[in-house]
Amino acid sequence: MFELHHLSAQEQWAWLRRGDITPLDLARHYLERIARLDGELGAFVTVTTDAALRRAGHLEATASRTAPLWGLPFADKDLTARAGVTMGSGSRLMAGYVPRESDELARAFDAAGAVSLGKTSTPEFGLSSYTESAVGPPARNPYDLSLGAGGSSGGAAVAVAAGLLPFAPGTDGGGSVRIPAAATGLVGLKPSRGLVPSGTGIDKLAGLVVPGPLARTVADAAMVLDALVEGIPNPFTLRAPRWDGGALLNAAARGEGRFQIGVMSTSPWDDAYDVVVAPEASTAVDVAVRELDAMGHGLEAMALEPDPTYAPAFRTIWQAGAAGIPAEGEQLDLLEPLTRWLVERGRSLSARQLAEALAALSLFERSIIRQFSGYDAVLTPATALTPRPVGWYDQRDAERNFAQQVLYTPFTSFANVTGLPAITLPVHATENGVPMGVQLIGRPGGEHVLLSIGAQLERRLYWQRRHPAMW
Repeated sequence: MFELHHLSAQEQWAWLRRGDITPLDLARHYLERIARLDGELGAFVTVTTDAALRRAGHLEATASRTAPLWGLPFADKDLTARAGVTMGSGSRLMAGYVPRESDELARAFDAAGAVSLGKTSTPEFGLSSYTESAVGPPARNPYDLSLGAGGSSGGAAVAVAAGLLPFAPGTDGGGSVRIPAAATGLVGLKPSRGLVPSGTGIDKLAGLVVPGPLARTVADAAMVLDALVEGIPNPFTLRAPRWDGGALLNAAARGEGRFQIGVMSTSPWDDAYDVVVAPEASTAVDVAVRELDAMGHGLEAMALEPDPTYAPAFRTIWQAGAAGIPAEGEQLDLLEPLTRWLVERGRSLSARQLAEALAALSLFERSIIRQFSGYDAVLTPATALTPRPVGWYDQRDAERNFAQQVLYTPFTSFANVTGLPAITLPVHATENGVPMGVQLIGRPGGEHVLLSIGAQLERRLYWQRRHPAMW
């Protein structure tokens, strides 16, 4: 039986503009699904039913239907402040906190005409690549509820994969959009540093964190990113601000071009950890290579130049980034072991250690851009392992926990360090139907190439037709 969530986000927007459905119709549909299904999924930490219905009704009465996301439901990740809505950041430390002002990212979605239905779950302060916290149930993979959904945008990924939202924003500081997208069969896009005005990354330590969309199709991801980029003045943006109907969406819709693609199975963590790529992850790469070759793309095996500075420098920056979490004295006891370890390590760093780490990552960035310069895109596994079981990560030994995260996700963080755009694509599924993805990393400002290649693969593999049981 047909239901509204079976439509792509683009199709839903077209129905809204024609008047076939209203923003209220769509909001009520998704709110009903959230109420009925989310209890076993853990996608949401807060559902703002009344506010969502008021917003949808207001849009029907007053807003222009030409807004790029007019009437489409979404949800804020619970690291994004929205005025008047509880913001827990996945932590006991933040219990009861209600911000008075919205973050720029929330305001950008409002300006695009979207309707927030609430907050999606995240691990404590978004610091891990899995979404299990002490303040709520874990975000469970809709394809197998015994498995996790990755992180830190795990709740956002679950909501989209299970048909509780047409798309969702995440934030990505080391893979936090791409990892859960890969685990749940979605397209996850991390834009270039500086591209999105409401989250350039330039103001963050080492420029790691940027927002990006999780969606079921390449075109839906492009539509959301266009809405965040176009027509918004920003001195740091990589392109002149304009609204021309969606330059990135046009690239995704056309899906044209033949490109030179490097195929890489090494990672920058290999010098520090015993990274092993599981057969399922290798098969996903093989599937992508087979299809890309059949379409006439140039393919060349490549490997990263060894660089023993990457792992210690990234660890230092990750720890330094946690040092500013507002916990003092007895408040530290409210933090989970991994977070507390990161905070305490970060606060023990000297200015010299921080400066040396930043310098090492800057040199690493230049090295990677040089190594990738001969390719339009570089293909890697999205994750080294299949989605991890709920409870797999060690909650007592923080050092081992960090190592487990590296072993699952060794291919994502260096795209943040280098500021390069990267997209994960759900090209494969295991024998048990669990999604497995690949990652494409582009040149600076090369989102259009990633979207073009992704659209070509999507037309051949039809991953948008693959859904979990509750669909």
